[in-house]
Amino acid sequence: MARTQLVGVIIGLAIVAALTVLRATDPPLLRLARDLTFDEYQRLAPRSFENVPVRVVDIDEASLKEFGQWPWPRDRVAALVDRLSEIGAAAIAFDILFSEPDRLSPRSVMRDVAGVDQALLKRLPDNDEILARSIGDRPVVLGFGLTNAGNYRPPVKAGFAFTGESPFDAPPRLTAATPLRPQLEARAAGLGHISLNPGSRSAVVRSVPLLLSDGEQLYPNLALEALRVAQGASTYIVAGAPDAPDTITLIKVGEFVVPVTAAGELWLYVSPDRAERYVSAGRVLAPGGVSAETRAAIEGGIVFVGTSAAGLQDIRTTALGHNVPGVSLHAQTVEQVLSGRFLSRPDWADGLEILAIAAAGSLLVLLTTFVSPAVALACGLLITALALVASWSAFLYAGLLFDPLAPILAGSITHFAATAYRFLVIDRERRVVRRAFGQYLSPSLLYRIEHTQDALRLGGDDRELTIMFVDVRNFTEISERLTPGEVVRFLNTLLDALSRHVIANEGTLDKFIGDSIMAFWNAPVDVADHPGKAVRAALAMRETLARLNESDAFGFGSDQKVAIGVGIHTGLACVGNMGAEMHFNYSAVGDAVNIAARIEAACKDVGFDILISETTADLGERCAVLEAGALALKGKSTRTRVYAVVGDEHMAASAEFSELQRIHEQLIGAMRSRSRPRRELVNAAKLKAPALCGGLSDFYRRIGRRTDHFAGEPLPFADEVGSAE
Repeated sequence: MARTQLVGVIIGLAIVAALTVLRATDPPLLRLARDLTFDEYQRLAPRSFENVPVRVVDIDEASLKEFGQWPWPRDRVAALVDRLSEIGAAAIAFDILFSEPDRLSPRSVMRDVAGVDQALLKRLPDNDEILARSIGDRPVVLGFGLTNAGNYRPPVKAGFAFTGESPFDAPPRLTAATPLRPQLEARAAGLGHISLNPGSRSAVVRSVPLLLSDGEQLYPNLALEALRVAQGASTYIVAGAPDAPDTITLIKVGEFVVPVTAAGELWLYVSPDRAERYVSAGRVLAPGGVSAETRAAIEGGIVFVGTSAAGLQDIRTTALGHNVPGVSLHAQTVEQVLSGRFLSRPDWADGLEILAIAAAGSLLVLLTTFVSPAVALACGLLITALALVASWSAFLYAGLLFDPLAPILAGSITHFAATAYRFLVIDRERRVVRRAFGQYLSPSLLYRIEHTQDALRLGGDDRELTIMFVDVRNFTEISERLTPGEVVRFLNTLLDALSRHVIANEGTLDKFIGDSIMAFWNAPVDVADHPGKAVRAALAMRETLARLNESDAFGFGSDQKVAIGVGIHTGLACVGNMGAEMHFNYSAVGDAVNIAARIEAACKDVGFDILISETTADLGERCAVLEAGALALKGKSTRTRVYAVVGDEHMAASAEFSELQRIHEQLIGAMRSRSRPRRELVNAAKLKAPALCGGLSDFYRRIGRRTDHFAGEPLPFADEVGSAE
């Protein structure tokens, strides 16, 4: 069994290694599961909306209804810039692309009219020029988009300072950008990309790239650039890991430090969309001027201009599962920076999760194989609970993102595989053991034999055993008065009650032979104090039989009492599986077995129900025993001395038994020395015996008869019990 356990451990650890490698490669399905877990965390504890100076001027349905469909003429956009500047916005960032000429500009409209005077055409207003003049010398940030066509790179309006290794290969790649109108690009205080999840296949925006790179230059996103312009800062400080090239750890913009991923991305910790975040563009452009409420919302704040109108299709999905305008995510990026509420996933998180899979999986394999699947399951559930609590606590109190799902999933797979192997292979062997021994061994011995290698090997071993034979007295007479069915019921009742004490005292039931029981101790595994446990089993059988007779459990009436004889001997015997390869029994054979059987048969001559050999009496814990003579066995040159078991160690320590033992020893000495006062000693012993054990009365009565019979020629005490073959 140890070999199959070792194979099970190897297979289990191989599965753990495969799962560990799988997690190290981080396939898309695992990444998706991890992202969904973090989404659920945000849904359970979203970032609360804080009234920081960030607002979205929303070109909403009401604005379009009032001022016409999109796109608006850019002189109206210029009017919006003028009004926001007048109110006192710290920065105005457009989540709108101005890459094409304004087709609603008077100059553009008239250019397509045939025969228009070119001089007149030049005097007509150009809306792009109007917007360019409006944004000049104002804190306006324009957005640019990404494209795969061309090779245009927008100018960078800020400087970059670096600490640590070069970060140019860390951010997502900028291949090309959509060109802005030259006059707008030149006059803008800042330029930032408006892409929220470039290259991502997911519709959910979970992180925002604060920087893009073309390998030589970094390009900030719209939110980061708006924050810089609002502070009047001229330079970004980008920190890289000192010992990890192509890694960004944080970005400093003005007075704010922003922790980012290695690729320069900010994990979005979103709050539910709130009406307080938005100001309708129609309210800003109101002909009568802005209200005090609108002025208070915008003044001194960072303003993002975008649209929530469904027809303009700038709707994104957040980790909360909400569909929101894309411009609001730029605003939420700045809200996070201003409030200092960040999420981060440490660089060592992957390593920790991989280590957790390896450690937890290995532990579950060992527990499942060597302890039990139930204990492994309990430990697995505990590990699951700890992983969930630790991951959730890290998110809730520190904004740290640790994935509990991968270790839990890997542990579940490992436990299932190890349990399946144990059931199909290891426990199959144990089920064979249970079928072979379950009816004959105590649960403690059965557990020990299950974990013993080659427990069912055919063949035998020489071991010191304590063997017991139990036989029903006068069984022939009893069976003659009963029907066969009644005989079976009688035997089942009696043998079941008696054999339970063999099991309870860690003995092995060998077989039932008609009305007899054969049992032994110290096999198939070692049993401490096996002679003492065999004697205690015999004493328990005596008590059980007395209760059965008293309660008339056999239905014989008060006149018929069932009696048994028990013989016990300790000696060397061959014990093991005996028979054929496909059908065998676990049994013991040898001279010690024969001696035990003959001691049991001698109970009839001695007149006592429990006799043990001198070897058993010497090796067992001290019980109340009295010498009962010696048996002359066939083939033996010396007699086998036997002892009557009166009671347990408590009786052995009692004053009453000590007095009886003193008298008994005098009687033995008198019989061996052929001295005369045997009759007086027998009578004295008979007076003491009933108080200790009822069976002693017949024992001393028989000794008295032998004493009278051999009064003229006393024999040695060893001869007076008789002999048995």
